[in-house]
Amino acid sequence: MKTYLLKVALVSLLFSSTITVSAQISKEQLQERKELQKMAKNELKQKASKDARKEAKRLQKDGWQIAPGSLPIEKQLDRVYIMKYEIDDDMFPKWIMGEAMSIGENYDAAKIQAIALAKQNLAGEIQTEITALLENNVDNKQLAPEQAASVVKTISAGKQLISQNIGRTITVIEMYRPLKNKNKEVRVQIAYNSKMAKEAAKKAIRDDLEKQGDDLGKKLDEMLGW
Repeated sequence: MKTYLLKVALVSLLFSSTITVSAQISKEQLQERKELQKMAKNELKQKASKDARKEAKRLQKDGWQIAPGSLPIEKQLDRVYIMKYEIDDDMFPKWIMGEAMSIGENYDAAKIQAIALAKQNLAGEIQTEITALLENNVDNKQLAPEQAASVVKTISAGKQLISQNIGRTITVIEMYRPLKNKNKEVRVQIAYNSKMAKEAAKKAIRDDLEKQGDDLGKKLDEMLGW
């Protein structure tokens, strides 16, 4: 019953917060949110630990192991499960994640490549969110057709631009397995703060538009309140 009531409360809170996110939050509402977050996190930890142990056994059976100094696989998975459900004060997801695997003759080379690929995947996740936001707004704003086309083109090609503007990420999963040919297959998953991610995307898009001239970067700032 406690679990059911918690879920109902969270759903109600999430629904109301999407409508009133820009409204001022009272101290009582803020405290209620914090208490619900704490309850949800405690319950999630229990479930994550159970699921993590099960998944860790499967991965170990498939040959995955950790590098010296890394957290045990189940602890890494625990961290991912919890971070995926963390929310900020506005009740939006706190983290965006990217995952990738790479194979190399040695561990370090494979790890570097895997992180680079994960960063690209993370940039793709950010690009998808920003694209939806901007395309909807550009369609509804007063821009000349060629200006709108430039904005959409920059957004669509923004994955590399965003990747270059992403700051330091958090590695939440790092494991590897030796292959029969003695190469190493490395799997990583990285996390990046959602607010910082959106700022990185805005900067990348704004800078690119400014290079194109016609004050497009400035106009975009004015249209979207950036």
